[in-house]
Amino acid sequence: MRLLLDTHALLWWWADDARLGIAARTAIADEGNEVLVSAASAWEIATKQRLGKLAAQPADAGEFAALLRADGFGHLAVTHRHAWQAGSLAVEHRDPFDRMLAAQAQLEGLVLVSVDPVFAGEFGQRVLW
Repeated sequence: MRLLLDTHALLWWWADDARLGIAARTAIADEGNEVLVSAASAWEIATKQRLGKLAAQPADAGEFAALLRADGFGHLAVTHRHAWQAGSLAVEHRDPFDRMLAAQAQLEGLVLVSVDPVFAGEFGQRVLW
């Protein structure tokens, strides 16, 4: 299975937070699955840190990349195709990070790991939690 982690799923994985669903935790830990993290998650984490809404962990882009490598997670760049799809999604959802993750999951055929009901509901995306 090819998974794309929502930002909260990534942060909860790193923190070993009990809010991460059992099915999600099991799928992320399964070495047979490919786990990807979007560049949009780095953008979201940095933005929330700057606004004081999130503790500075990871502290910078280098540490972010090192944490991804340590867990064996792949990086999913944002391409012009992803950006176009995110901007074209015919839903009123205003969160640009959610729109990008939904677009990437759709175009790349990924299962989105998220507790957020907006992905299955408004976006019609396959989710795992």
